[in-house]
Amino acid sequence: MAKPLIDLQTWFDIQQLYADYASAVDSRQWDLWPEFFTEQCVYKLQPRENFERGFPLCTLSFTSKGMLKDRAYGIQETLFHDPYYQRHVVGAPMVLRVEDGRIHTEANYAVFRTKLDKESTVFNVGRYIDTIVQTPEGFKFAERLCVYDSEMIPNSIIYPI
Repeated sequence: MAKPLIDLQTWFDIQQLYADYASAVDSRQWDLWPEFFTEQCVYKLQPRENFERGFPLCTLSFTSKGMLKDRAYGIQETLFHDPYYQRHVVGAPMVLRVEDGRIHTEANYAVFRTKLDKESTVFNVGRYIDTIVQTPEGFKFAERLCVYDSEMIPNSIIYPI
């Protein structure tokens, strides 16, 4: 299958979007997280089994930037949990197709979690299935679907994947 052609600057900007996203959530800059998305966006965290079977059930599902801002507020102000650090390792995104001004990409990810008094562990592994659009502020996610591989997840997912 032939890969869609994009220019070098577009490829670089997509790489930078992925790197900046991971850096923001790993450094706990929760107010920045929603800014990677368009106003009318979709962010979902879904098990692979449900995704592959076409089932709509998701672990998390947000359908606007406002909902992402509410989640960021909740992380900082209202959710009580054992604090932990997370670190993303993200593969280079593949451009799958470009149509109607929308760039469809996919990248593998692994998120490691470190609790303050414990060793680091693998927290969540899967792939991002993204739709990226150009805005006056640069590239943003119109849709980010985080499809995680394991049917088992920790008892809570507080921070964005």
